[in-house]
Amino acid sequence: MIVKELYRDSLIYEESSLAHYLYHLLAEKKISLEDDVSKVDFDQANHQVVAEMIRNNLLGFHKIRIYSLKRNQYEFIFIFTASEQEAIQFFCATYHQTPLNCHEYPLDWEICKGKDGISFRDMRKEFTSFPAIAGCFKKEGWPCEKQWQ
Repeated sequence: MIVKELYRDSLIYEESSLAHYLYHLLAEKKISLEDDVSKVDFDQANHQVVAEMIRNNLLGFHKIRIYSLKRNQYEFIFIFTASEQEAIQFFCATYHQTPLNCHEYPLDWEICKGKDGISFRDMRKEFTSFPAIAGCFKKEGWPCEKQWQ
């Protein structure tokens, strides 16, 4: 793998620290985009400068996560938001009740949508503002019939 691919992946997967370190090393010309990643030496970075870049969010990361909030025994609401607390507040404001629980899911988790599958990461691209309701998952009767809405 070359630095260009690792840098791209760090941006796609919102790995803020890695992206900022690579950005710094590239800017200081200690590595190039075409170098093999085995040549990356993070000890060459000025850690104080990178820490300041991360604090100031120089690369503009706005990490959005997906949370499942249990509405009742059979219904789960999935919400895209920046934090668990924000997900709970949004749920309470929208449904006028407190969720029974709240769990973060991996963005790479795939669900069935129509006849196809889609990851939460790809689904997130369909939204322009957050928090946002991704959908509702309902368990029906027994045996468990599952339905995504």
